[in-house]
Amino acid sequence: MLYDVLLWDLDGTLTDPKVGITRSVQYALKKLDFPIPEADDLEWIIGPPLKESFKILLKTMDESLLNQAIELYRERFSEIGLYENNVYPGIPDLLVRLKDKGCMHLLATSKPKVFAEIILKHFSLDSCFSVIMGSELNGQFVEKDVLIAEVLKKVPVGSMSKVVMIGDRRFDVFGARANHIDIISVGYGYGTVKELQDAAPDFIVPNVSDLERLLFSGAESLTV
Repeated sequence: MLYDVLLWDLDGTLTDPKVGITRSVQYALKKLDFPIPEADDLEWIIGPPLKESFKILLKTMDESLLNQAIELYRERFSEIGLYENNVYPGIPDLLVRLKDKGCMHLLATSKPKVFAEIILKHFSLDSCFSVIMGSELNGQFVEKDVLIAEVLKKVPVGSMSKVVMIGDRRFDVFGARANHIDIISVGYGYGTVKELQDAAPDFIVPNVSDLERLLFSGAESLTV
């Protein structure tokens, strides 16, 4: 096995959350009487901290307005949006096979932990994870480098040399680099090819099959 401990991003890596996230953002914008972009024009918000995305959408730094937007987003997301989601094909089997080989799975998502726990349980993925770590509703642990540092506290000292972060955005790469661990970027999520290439992860895999091949067989299994 190439790695013994795998830190997984959630959105764009394990599940495709586009419908739930974009509709919940549109709901918040409508409630605030702001222009409502089409869902395809909102894909860029999947991954970064929500407040940072609303700063761009609302063109404001007003904390009161930003917090109001987040509350409205969560109003819909907590009841409806988190279920408007699909697990990427092949992910459940991959998680089980890796666990059966002795790998330790830890979730490291900027999504609030309370939502991440519900989503993993809804899709029967929770039993694969030793640790489920996300941000707090008050914004703590929303930055990926801080989040990963907290997750790594759960990793046995003897396994630190065989730890990898797996995610779909540049934020995952930067967070992993800040904590001196390897990073695999997946190309089937919401990071563009240019974004991932510029971020320069250790590996970029275009699909779940190639991710599986890399994790089980190593870099020599990837075709260039």
